[in-house]
Amino acid sequence: MDAKVKSSGMDYWKKIVILLCAGWVTIWVYRSALSPAYPQINESLGGNISDTALGFISTCYFFGYVAMQIPAGFLVDKIGKKKVLIPGFIVFGIAAFLISQATSISMIYFGSVLAGLGCGSFYGSAYSLTSQNIPQEKRSFSTAIVNSGSAVGSGLGLILSSFLVVQLQFPWQTMMYISVALIVVMLVAFTAIIRNNKEDAEFLAQSEAEEAAEAAKNEEPVVEKEHVSVKKLFAPKMLFAYILYFATCYAYYMTVTWLPNFLGTERGFEGAAIGFSASLVAFASIPGALFFSRLADKFMHKKVQFIVILEFLAAVMLLLTVQATNSTILLIGLILYGFLGKLAVEPIIISWLGENAPKVGIGTTLGVFNFFGMMSSVIAPTLTGSISDATGSKEMGFYISVILLVVGTALFLLANLKKKKAAE
Repeated sequence: MDAKVKSSGMDYWKKIVILLCAGWVTIWVYRSALSPAYPQINESLGGNISDTALGFISTCYFFGYVAMQIPAGFLVDKIGKKKVLIPGFIVFGIAAFLISQATSISMIYFGSVLAGLGCGSFYGSAYSLTSQNIPQEKRSFSTAIVNSGSAVGSGLGLILSSFLVVQLQFPWQTMMYISVALIVVMLVAFTAIIRNNKEDAEFLAQSEAEEAAEAAKNEEPVVEKEHVSVKKLFAPKMLFAYILYFATCYAYYMTVTWLPNFLGTERGFEGAAIGFSASLVAFASIPGALFFSRLADKFMHKKVQFIVILEFLAAVMLLLTVQATNSTILLIGLILYGFLGKLAVEPIIISWLGENAPKVGIGTTLGVFNFFGMMSSVIAPTLTGSISDATGSKEMGFYISVILLVVGTALFLLANLKKKKAAE
């Protein structure tokens, strides 16, 4: 098997990094395609749909996505990544096509839930693959490359939707057809590249044997495997990491869902400028993720400090964005939020999690972690839409995000300070 991998000219883990990056691009093109087109969707369905009802489209998607996290993580550990990923993306493709054919908002809701269920197969599979195959000294940086697919897909989805649907007035369904085409390409790639469960088990057994042999050679004690239990999954430091991720995701998904609409209705942006400006968050996050994850790999014992500083700075930038009195300051705030925010800090949090979670059943741990984070994505779109309907503005949605970021970061810091003191 190793000979087969080497003969292809590229290490298996490098193929995995490229493949998973492309997977996130595909998911995020779909995720970000509908929000710039909310007015067009509203018009095509009769023109009497409230902001709350439009925000519920994202909530339905994330409800399905969240519902799949723990079951998908469990299935990844039991039957393998490939057997979870491929059926999930088939469901995702069917859902995107159903949405393109929708004649009512309820049909879009149904398709969105189905799309969420399909995409829910990806997270546990993807980060199980990165945790088990990428060398530890390259893990944060490689995870940042994988995550950059989210930024690229988000930016592409926002720009394409704003340009094709808002500016050129293509039907909003065009973005769903593009999504279906990308999903088909990814299904072919998953089938061709990812090892099946038997090959994966053989590879992991070989890796464990090599680690044991190295430990024996250096006369190091062999570390006994940990098993996943509720107590270990919800130990204080893990629980506060979940809370931190909830806050991080809340700010990001509220912004991704409502920023295009906020810029258009409350800050005077028009046409393709809406998508371009909103996409700055995504594109600025790519250099941020690569830069900070490379630093985190270099200073491996400083991950908690990196996480805390980045989260606090992201909260400040989000506050700057909503309080900006002119478009230049607003755009600077958006760029810096992208550079310092979720996609920059997430690879470091995942790397920290990989070091602190039980090694056996990593898929289950990642499923629980992402379940907490993505719960925010169920709440944020609809809550912000309700706030908009009630107050005529989405500003309070941004302020709630800032408060959650500060509180979540403070709790995570306290949990890790206690751990440090206990160790001393």
